[in-house]
Amino acid sequence: MKNGVLIQYFEWNLPNDGLLWRQLKEDAKHLSEIGISAVWIPPAYKADEQQDEGYATYDLYDFGEFDQKGTVRTKYGTRGELEEAIKALHDVGINVYLDAVLNHKAGGDYAEKFKAVPINEEDRNRTLGEPMEIQAMTGYNFEGRGDTYSDFKWHWYHFSGTDYDSVADRHDIFRIIGPGKGWSQGVDKEKGNYDYLLANDIDLDNPEVVAELNRWGRWAASEFGFDGYRMDAIKHMDRNFTSQFVDEVRKERGEDFFFVAEYWNGDMDSLMEFSEAIGNKISLFDVPLHYNFFAASQQGKDYDLSCLLENTLLSRDSRLSVTFVDNHDSQPDSSLESNVADWFKPMAYGLILLMREGYPAIFYGDYYSMKREGSPHRLILDELLVARQKYAYGDQDLYFDHPSTVGLVRHGDADHAGSGLVFLMSNDEDGSKEMSLGPLRAGETWHEITGSIPEEIVLDENGTAVFTVKGRNLAVWVKKE
Repeated sequence: MKNGVLIQYFEWNLPNDGLLWRQLKEDAKHLSEIGISAVWIPPAYKADEQQDEGYATYDLYDFGEFDQKGTVRTKYGTRGELEEAIKALHDVGINVYLDAVLNHKAGGDYAEKFKAVPINEEDRNRTLGEPMEIQAMTGYNFEGRGDTYSDFKWHWYHFSGTDYDSVADRHDIFRIIGPGKGWSQGVDKEKGNYDYLLANDIDLDNPEVVAELNRWGRWAASEFGFDGYRMDAIKHMDRNFTSQFVDEVRKERGEDFFFVAEYWNGDMDSLMEFSEAIGNKISLFDVPLHYNFFAASQQGKDYDLSCLLENTLLSRDSRLSVTFVDNHDSQPDSSLESNVADWFKPMAYGLILLMREGYPAIFYGDYYSMKREGSPHRLILDELLVARQKYAYGDQDLYFDHPSTVGLVRHGDADHAGSGLVFLMSNDEDGSKEMSLGPLRAGETWHEITGSIPEEIVLDENGTAVFTVKGRNLAVWVKKE
């Protein structure tokens, strides 16, 4: 995956018009031309209602094929249109990663009665009363699909928790009671035990459930030719399940089948504990780096840029790091809103796209549109993507040695003629930094390719020069052809 780039091809506010798969098919050639190597698509199966983004999962086997929940298509289109989009992407060498939502189910088909106990929302290990009989929509028979692809039907004992008792008309977190039931222990310790997130929480300690989800994971990967899964809400899921799920799917699809986990926690120790527990076998979104970008964009010149990479997956174990600036969870009005300010966003993208470490991801909202308003960042992202394809090769030297002006050097390699670059960013006034490309570069003329600095520079006999950057901006310097 030489200089691969992942694009998240959706945002929260896409219209419910069923056109995304068609758009993606038509966009495949363009994505290939700008250097995209993989597309992360949203949950592509039936949700509890057509307008849902797919995270309120109803039927994992219905990719817009059956008349269920009042619709055949999903928010994004039909199964046939999805398959056409996948083929178009594969035809131009782009991998496809499906968003796999295995933590919970919503939109049950009928109510069931069972014993449960109400739980304290802030401390999930504390009960709020005695066990009681409740009634909730935990029965799933998938009448529109029937037994096609799977005859597994879900009942209350396949879940560990739910959020509504229709008998008492009470909204609360209820832990379901039954033989061998309880919150999973291999989850994040936030709120005491963060097994429960929303809707009907799938019991990942139940052997029947584990077998069925493994079956689905193998089936979907092979049926559609997916090249990887983005694992949703992974900090709420038992890590023992996750570890064996990865193994099961890779047995079917090969060791190169890609996994990236959304473990939304800014604490590096929590991320590393999870990764080590599952054998460091999957990638993780670099949430701590995102939070550093967010803090830098909020604090402006008061943020010490020399610390920008500290306490991140990039600095701890870059092999695991999928770097990103923003995504659907951090965008405005989302549940984890931490949107990187527009003035800083080009610099953050410049860093993750041009540095050696990490697998960079760009966000649909930053490249195309958000709430149907075109992104102001597309032009600079196109320039940075070109720079990644042409110049971002070879060894790297980091120059994170100043509170407001930092950068890096990529030295280029023999396989990419003319490669090598200098990247600088400033969060305050105009800045400069003496940086070296080495004596083999002596006498070369370099210029800045984003258009912010018109002057050219010539490297001295040691291949060194003083490179400049405008205030609150980025600069990308390369050898003049």
